[in-house]
Amino acid sequence: MFGKKTSAPQNQIDSLIGAGTHIEGNVNFSGGLRVDGHITGNITATGDRPSTLVLSDQAIIEGKIQVSHAVINGTVTGAIYGSEYVELQPKARIFGDVHYKSMEIQLGAAVDGMLHHLDKTQPDNNVVALIPAAHAD
Repeated sequence: MFGKKTSAPQNQIDSLIGAGTHIEGNVNFSGGLRVDGHITGNITATGDRPSTLVLSDQAIIEGKIQVSHAVINGTVTGAIYGSEYVELQPKARIFGDVHYKSMEIQLGAAVDGMLHHLDKTQPDNNVVALIPAAHAD
């Protein structure tokens, strides 16, 4: 908020997958996508502008989600990668890990998986030897 600039979410829904629709296969989109139906496949935002995925309480996703902003009120079986923001609304049911930069979890939401904070300041996991190895002479 103070001094940090994040990309703003997409405020416009460009595409809608309606209730009663079942898609088998990966979905790639740019801008804003609202899902009220069922997708068996991965959902990926493409392009370099911010993306927003909105899942209604009727939505069912079986696959990985990769977006900058996610607002979820449905069921997801798979990992969620929100590079900027993830909001889990009261009827959200997540069966998989959630990777997020910032997150809001409302009362009633459930996650059966791990929460992973994406922080660019985290050190890498390289192992550095501090004590020289003993030499066999």
